[in-house]
Amino acid sequence: QAAQTYRENPRFDTEEAIREVGVGEAVTSMLQKKGVPGVVERTLIRPPSSQLGPIDAANRATQIAQSPMAGKYNPRLDRQSAYEMLAARSENAAIAAADAEEKADADDSPAELREYNSARRYTGKRVSRSTAKPRKADAEGWGDAIAGVVMKELKGTTGRRIVRGILGGLFKGR
Repeated sequence: QAAQTYRENPRFDTEEAIREVGVGEAVTSMLQKKGVPGVVERTLIRPPSSQLGPIDAANRATQIAQSPMAGKYNPRLDRQSAYEMLAARSENAAIAAADAEEKADADDSPAELREYNSARRYTGKRVSRSTAKPRKADAEGWGDAIAGVVMKELKGTTGRRIVRGILGGLFKGR
C-alpha cells in the first residue's frame, strides 16, 4: 500500500525497493513546484556525526577554548528587565508624590504661595468670576435647542427625502 502512494519511477519497482531497503537507505519522494509530488527515489541517509550523550568536563572545556566565541559570552550578566525598571520608576514616583504631599501639608506659607508653587496662576488676588466664555448650549433655551435639532435633521437625508416627496408629487403630472 505504501508503494501505491508514490509517483512511479521507471528505473525500478517501488514495491521491491521498499522491501529491499537496508540500513542507511530510504525510499523518498519530494514535493515539486505547487505541491506536485516528485518521482520516487532510492536515497542513502547519512548517519549523524554528532555524539549522543553527555561529554566530560575536560572535553567541554577544550571545545569552549577552541571556539571563536571563547571569552565573549563568559561573564554572566543579570540585566534589569523592563518590568523591574517600570516597578522602580513607579516606586520612585510614589515616594516623590508622598514627599510632596507631606511637604505641602507641613508648609505654613500663605494659600497664594501654595497656589503659585503648584503651578496655578497667581495674580495676588482671588479671581471673582470665571474668565472662560459661556458655552453656546448654556446661553440658549429649550426652543432654540429643539429648533437646532430639527434643522440638523432636515439638512440631512430625511430632509432630502421630504423635499423629493413634495416636489415629486407636485411635478408628477407634467
